[in-house]
This record gives sequence, C-alpha cells and structure tokens, in this order.
Amino acid sequence: MDAQSTNGEQQAALLAETLPFMQAYEHKTVVVKYGGHAMGNPELGKAFARDIALLKQSGINPIVVHGGGPQIGAMLNKLGIESHFEHGLRVTDQRTVEVVEMVLAGSINKEIVALINAEGEWAIGLCGKDGNMVFAEKAKKTVIDPDSNIERVLDLGFVGEPVEVDRTLLDLLARSELIPVIAPVAPGRDGATYNINADTFAGAIAGAVSASRLLFLTDVPGVLDREGKLIKQLTVAEARTLIRDGTISGGMIPKVETCIEALERGVEGVVILNGKTRHAVLLELLTEHGAGTLIVR
Repeated sequence: MDAQSTNGEQQAALLAETLPFMQAYEHKTVVVKYGGHAMGNPELGKAFARDIALLKQSGINPIVVHGGGPQIGAMLNKLGIESHFEHGLRVTDQRTVEVVEMVLAGSINKEIVALINAEGEWAIGLCGKDGNMVFAEKAKKTVIDPDSNIERVLDLGFVGEPVEVDRTLLDLLARSELIPVIAPVAPGRDGATYNINADTFAGAIAGAVSASRLLFLTDVPGVLDREGKLIKQLTVAEARTLIRDGTISGGMIPKVETCIEALERGVEGVVILNGKTRHAVLLELLTEHGAGTLIVR
C-alpha cells in the first residue's frame, strides 16, 4: 500500500471518529472563554482561530469571550498609570477603566476577529455595550481583615458583575454567518462602564443562550486529583466535595465555582482545559476522550 493510500485511510478514519460529535453539536451553541498564555502565542492563536472557524463550518454556533489581563497591565505601565491592588485585586479607577475598554474592546478584540477572519469565516467584535447585550452592577467583594478579623467590603472601583443579559443580538448573529467575539466590558444602569472578570462574563453569556458547552481555556490541563492526574468528569456535588477537602485549591477554586454558577444558569456542561494545547477546542468537542475536565449538573 502506498503512502497516499495510507494517508487517505487515516483521514477517513479521523472523519469517521469526529462525524458523530459534529452531528451531536450541530446547531448547538458553544461558548469559549479565550485567555491565558495562549493569547500571547501567535501559533496557538492561529490554531485557536482555526478551531473556531471549523466549528462554524461544521454547523456549530461558537461564541468567543476573551480576557486580557496581561495586556491591560502592559498598557497601564506604558501610559504611566500605577495600578493599586486590594487583597490581590486590581482597583479600577476612571483612568484605568478607560484603558481597560481601549485594550479589551479595541486592540485585543480586533486581533482575535482578524485571526478568525483569516481562516475564512466572518467574525464580529463586540462588548457588553453593543445592543445593550449586558448590564453590570458594581461588584461587592467582602474580605476578612487579617489584623482586626473584621469583615469589610472592598471598593474595587469600576469592577462589575453581570446582572442582565439580553440575548437578542446573539440570537440574530446565531442565525447569520457571523461569529461573535465579545470583550467583558459592560455599562451599568448608573451610566458607568464596568470591567468584568472574563470567566464570570462568559458564564453569564453561556447561561443566557443555554449553551450546550462552555469551555474555559486556561493554563492547566483541568482539575487534578491529589496525585496530579487529570479528573475527566465531575458532578457539581463531587466538585464541591473536592473544594471542601482541599483537592481543589488556590486559583482553581474560583474557576470551578464559576463553572458551577454557569451550570445553575442553564449551561449543559462546562469544561476546564489547557489552552496551551494546540487545537484544544476540537480535541474536547470532537473526540471521544476530550481534552479537559467536564463538570455537569
């Protein structure tokens, strides 16, 4: 058998494996939160854009929500705007939120749009302000003062939480050839502009459109057990048990809690996976074994 025949058989086998998964997600909505180190790597960026384009070409409705913390920090430094932190959280004053909007809804957003367009699809850059898609309220973060042991509410400035999501624009785009790429910036009913955590924003969007899957591209393979091995699937009850016994710890706790909130909003399944793996989105959705940790109700 010649090399060409062997290659053809391999391609046919691959297509046979992926076709049932394509059919399972056909006409379904998949929200992908794109962030972390994958955003700073040109090759991973191209692979991600190709994944999103292929989902659209397969009859799946992808929505991309992106972050951009490192890029915001770099721009603030470039402009000589000093960042202030409270308990590790950036305080967003008026000057800072203007830079946040410029970076997130401007340069980063259009860069992702351009990458997807280069793969032959039509992407459109948006933020929560467009079409009154998302309204936010000032976030309330409560902490315990380590010296006095007294609980107090942090004032993080223009940091918000999504409280209303109108899916009208997203439904229009779902019926079109356009792929929404959304920056986590939204207005408040008070007229202010709020910076929203991209994970929280993606969960709110996914819940509003009753997404079949919400994928969080992170810098880790997923949720790991005590031996450091990937846990392929968890229920909400199992995830909460792992938080209580310390198996899930540190920065993974808020990530998993955001997953649980998204499930409570109506998302069918949420996946934490490694965005540094090439074609992680396709591996998760279109192969039998997936690529990360699936959390379900």
